[in-house]
Amino acid sequence: MHAGQGNDEPAVVAATVETPRADLVPDGTRVAAFFDVDNTIIRGASAFHLAVGLYRRGFFRNLDLVTFAFQQARYRAFGENRRQIDEVRARALDIMRGRSVAEVTAIAEDVYDEVLSLRIYPGTQALLDAHLAAGHAVWLVTATPVEIGELIARRLGATGALGTVAEHDEGFYTGRLVGDLLHGEAKASAVRALAEREGYDLDRCHAYGDSTNDVPILSTVGHPCAINPDGRLRRHAAEVGWPVREFRHRRTQARRGVNAASLAGLVWAGAVVVRAVRRSLRRRVGGL
Repeated sequence: MHAGQGNDEPAVVAATVETPRADLVPDGTRVAAFFDVDNTIIRGASAFHLAVGLYRRGFFRNLDLVTFAFQQARYRAFGENRRQIDEVRARALDIMRGRSVAEVTAIAEDVYDEVLSLRIYPGTQALLDAHLAAGHAVWLVTATPVEIGELIARRLGATGALGTVAEHDEGFYTGRLVGDLLHGEAKASAVRALAEREGYDLDRCHAYGDSTNDVPILSTVGHPCAINPDGRLRRHAAEVGWPVREFRHRRTQARRGVNAASLAGLVWAGAVVVRAVRRSLRRRVGGL
């Protein structure tokens, strides 16, 4: 049984999901479907929700949470930006230095159960399930840490995940990356390497993404598709003739709705910080 179905409208899902045709796959040919994660499978940025879970367990400061929340809101409103992603990556790596891989993985499991499972787009999950039913391999390809990608893949029954690899030594994060952030062209390179290793025919493979930064991976396969695309990817898809699937709730497709959700995220983060500061002050006053 898969994760929760969220609040998207079933009628929209039923009208937009088509089962991939297994009869198009000749005998002996291996086919895979590659899915981006954030805003393609999961509403919002999965790393942000992990950051909230880590914050609640004392991993970092109130200001860090506000910074991550601001980045999440900006991402939801305007899409991805490489400079912003690099800033978040650098801060996150610094925070994780010296932390236990096992501890972070356990927290990620809780975050999935408590938050991420409720934010999965039913339409994307139905599409993913259809690929599995057709006998296709299904890989998640994400800039999110590979541990998170693998966790989501395991919970959804996917084949596996490619993600950003944070270096660790004897079970503890070092604060450095192995290679580069899996983003943009790096995603496409990783998919090509995986296809060569596994024997996938990329001309018959499928890929799904939401951002203009997913154009390299979408261009790598014979069957690209934009899911919940940002403005630039939507325009590009129209220019090159790629199909577009919209699994967001109708209310959130309008820019006003997205901006309202982004503002709500900032207000929520601010409220969390205020409550934390008040608790800290009460403890200090009580100790006097």
